[in-house]
Amino acid sequence: MSPLMKAVQINEFGDHSVLLLNDVVIPTPNENEVLIKVKSAAVNPVDWKIREGYLQPLLNHSLPLTLGWDVSGEVVAIGKNVTNLKVGDAVYSRPDIAKNGSYAEYQTVVAEEAALKPSSFTWQEAAGVPLAALTAWQSLYGLAKLESGDRVLIHAGSGAVGQFAIQLAKLRGAYVYTTTSSKNTELVMGLGADQSIDYHQDDFSQLKDIDVVFDTIGGETQAKSWKTLKKGGRLVSITETPDDAIAAKYDISAFFCFVQPNGEQLKKLAELADAGQLTVTIDSEFSLSQVAEAHKRSETGRAQGKIIINVSA
Repeated sequence: MSPLMKAVQINEFGDHSVLLLNDVVIPTPNENEVLIKVKSAAVNPVDWKIREGYLQPLLNHSLPLTLGWDVSGEVVAIGKNVTNLKVGDAVYSRPDIAKNGSYAEYQTVVAEEAALKPSSFTWQEAAGVPLAALTAWQSLYGLAKLESGDRVLIHAGSGAVGQFAIQLAKLRGAYVYTTTSSKNTELVMGLGADQSIDYHQDDFSQLKDIDVVFDTIGGETQAKSWKTLKKGGRLVSITETPDDAIAAKYDISAFFCFVQPNGEQLKKLAELADAGQLTVTIDSEFSLSQVAEAHKRSETGRAQGKIIINVSA
């Protein structure tokens, strides 16, 4: 009989009650994959959106499905074609979201989607980096082509993606405005933001001549962001696809970012972390049997940083 592991899975879409701690067979890596003994995983909004079935038309997952797409852990087996990693390596990854995830004791990951974790980071900190930091990297550096001297407006700077976006924008030499609540002003300024805008009291839409807007909220926030941009400016959203007609009206280049796995970018992020240029904030930690509570925390939208699931860390 094949050896078993614990994994948090869904057999149907729905609320927290569909999350089940199951015994499942430990996966075997194919020729291009590594098997990771999971130390920590992280919770992201995409996890509960998938759980509720919101993204099923896009992703077409088969059930049962193991959730979670942020992982840190130790490589315990490798496929025959893997050359960039070896057994014993401490790694982190944002794996392919089409496959089973990291709320499990073991996970197979395509080797090119993983990298050595920052040596200066704990397992928990490392698990909190990939999805959020890659989202910020691919949005700002990839799609928006952020340059030194650009004025960038980052919405929800105290959220996990926002925190990485502030740090990456400052590393590129941008001037950073960010929206947050007053209780998080100290946090975002500490990360390098030049100006914090309290969305409860101040109207960010009064800003003018912004080069780049990074929209992590959507809805009314996106609608009010267009007029802050200069002609030829760039807007990147990670929540909803911007309207091309509105973009054309304002002469703006607008993009939607759905983050992709990228081991090379994770390597660069690890270098920044180990150079002391990238930090991660942990909001809270849960065990594999507490995933429902972790999802509830994420769904409040009040997490200040990453929500971590400790599997064997």
